[in-house]
Amino acid sequence: MSRPWIARPAKPLPMQTETMTHYAAPTALLDGRVVLVTGAGAGIGRAVAKAAAAHGATVVLLGRTVARLESLYDEIVAAGGPRPAIFPLDLEKATGEDFDRLSGAIESQWGRLDGMVQNAGLLGARAPIEHHDVATWQRVLHVNLTVPFILCRCLLPLLRRSDDASIVFTASGVGRRAKAYWGAYAVSKFGIEALNQILADELEREPNLRVNAVNPGPTRTAMRAAAYPGEDPQRLKTPEEIVGVYLYLLGHDSRGVSGRSFDVQ
Repeated sequence: MSRPWIARPAKPLPMQTETMTHYAAPTALLDGRVVLVTGAGAGIGRAVAKAAAAHGATVVLLGRTVARLESLYDEIVAAGGPRPAIFPLDLEKATGEDFDRLSGAIESQWGRLDGMVQNAGLLGARAPIEHHDVATWQRVLHVNLTVPFILCRCLLPLLRRSDDASIVFTASGVGRRAKAYWGAYAVSKFGIEALNQILADELEREPNLRVNAVNPGPTRTAMRAAAYPGEDPQRLKTPEEIVGVYLYLLGHDSRGVSGRSFDVQ
């Protein structure tokens, strides 16, 4: 009688974390590269998009507020950066057709994608689990975790066409050590760390693709102000002060670095 086959459990991929508080990006670090930034209208996404353009990247600005994207577009052009592209999209309401339209637009314009910074996110409610609103939980998990999965699934074919492609997720300290009342947001960020590791493990035989996550730490953003309304924002670093690690991960200096999670502060 044949014996049933039992799969041996795979050795878990340990989370590799390191700290990078400063990176001196070469001026032409991202020359000729096409980089998609989600949540580009404000905060960290805006700062990363502007910095990437300043270092030579053609940036696809994805966000839900057209006026903010247009303002950033004007700033990038005025500063002499490559002319960016605007792709307005509310990720909470986006359909499969919307994601296909994004992929199609990038393919028709450039034929490839060299970098993707997944920064868009929702804070949701800070509340005990027993009182957490179910609809809010679903919204936060969808935008913060399901949408990054969908974007990776849709855009990996375009990233594979690049000689040196990078996916960068924005993570969080509560995505490693959860705290009371952080609910869906913390769960979504734990999921991002898992997605980061899974993708890195799956792509380890493709040296032209790398995947990493960045924990920005306390940063002067609207989301931080909503989470800590009594905090003095002047004591926090600005988004512009913490973009160095994003540039490092998007550029050639990080080639071969994958599956890691970086602390900025």
